[in-house]
Amino acid sequence: MNYTELKTNIEDICEQTFTADQLAMFTQQAEQLIYSTVDLPAMRINQTGTTTINNKYLTMPTNMLYVYSLAVIDATNDYHYLINKDVSFIREAYPDAADAALPVHYGIFADGTFILGPTPDAAYASEIHFAKYPTSIVTAGTTWLGTEFDSALLNGALVEAIRFQKGEPDMVALYEKLYTQAMLLLRNLGAGRLETDTYRSGVVRVPPN
Repeated sequence: MNYTELKTNIEDICEQTFTADQLAMFTQQAEQLIYSTVDLPAMRINQTGTTTINNKYLTMPTNMLYVYSLAVIDATNDYHYLINKDVSFIREAYPDAADAALPVHYGIFADGTFILGPTPDAAYASEIHFAKYPTSIVTAGTTWLGTEFDSALLNGALVEAIRFQKGEPDMVALYEKLYTQAMLLLRNLGAGRLETDTYRSGVVRVPPN
């Protein structure tokens, strides 16, 4: 379902014509709730970078929500997945920035910045696997969610639209139920994908025997 089809369905089911801003609001409110609740393939991004020698800070991706894993790659192309720790732990464990070596730990230092410990002793390639909000269907026209799981998006937007209309409680309850059912399936999809991941937040997943 693309955005044009979504808008048509919302207005047909609600039997009301909404403004463009209202339709965008219903849709984006539904997207925000969905993306804050489930872990979807469309939210996952890999980005490479480089540490700076004798600099314990590394810039985060600008659109990052949360981190799955952060790795540095040594001169032999071996990946070293860093362990996430609080800033206080890293500062206590590595009080002297001059004691540089291959990083072992990382933490979120401030908005937009990681802190590494120990301080990198070389310009290591880095790779971060993280989640971001996908571009809204309002802007993109088509998205993974609209194409692969439109029931969650449509019913979520309908809940917002009917509440906006101050609709009958039984209508709100109906579409909340349909939305909940769709979200259960969507959560199962996300959980199934996570179970097959080798790494999440730097932790190795051991396959069952």
